[in-house]
Amino acid sequence: MKRLLILLIFMIAACAPLSVDVNPTLAPPLPDSTPTSIPAVQVDPATSAPAAEVTDESNIDILANLPDPDCSALTPADQEGPYYTPDTPERTSLIDEGMQGKKLILAGYVLTADCLPIPTAWLDFWQADVNGEYDNEGYTLRGHQFTDNKGRYYLETILPGEYPQRPIEHIHVKLQIPGGEVFTTQLYFPIQPVNGLTVQLEDKGDHFVAYFNFIMK
Repeated sequence: MKRLLILLIFMIAACAPLSVDVNPTLAPPLPDSTPTSIPAVQVDPATSAPAAEVTDESNIDILANLPDPDCSALTPADQEGPYYTPDTPERTSLIDEGMQGKKLILAGYVLTADCLPIPTAWLDFWQADVNGEYDNEGYTLRGHQFTDNKGRYYLETILPGEYPQRPIEHIHVKLQIPGGEVFTTQLYFPIQPVNGLTVQLEDKGDHFVAYFNFIMK
């Protein structure tokens, strides 16, 4: 009987549940992989440089009242000439302090053949001074700019002089629309017009205003 009782106690102990730790150690939290600050988007100035700002009210008025464009014909190309200098400064005025010559404001659009504006088109201008001489050592009367979001450009310069080798007033231009090839041409004046490349000129007394629209493929 005593042995039977002892055996019964062992059987009850064998069937008892194991103890469980109800407070296990928690695993450390995973590090937060989300950045706490996102860097600003870097803009490439070579592809998205804005047009230089025009702040004078009279200049803004010129841009706001440009003549209606005629997009019936593409702008003709013209020779580059021997005096081009690359890497010009970005600016909308080529006039330096004390510069001689009558002021000329040149403005207009860069448009497609469907008369749609071409923003951020690159225009590089260069010309002779009032005596018909080019600055081939620096950047006098040289500079580039970009069209605004309406495809407009604006340039302050002087009326160029003639030089003996080429007795016709003209302004050189290189133009490149985004993703396109560099296009080279020249602008002329009504006193000696050239088909497709003559500006519309207005004499304002103390200065001239000239309009020209570049119509590109």
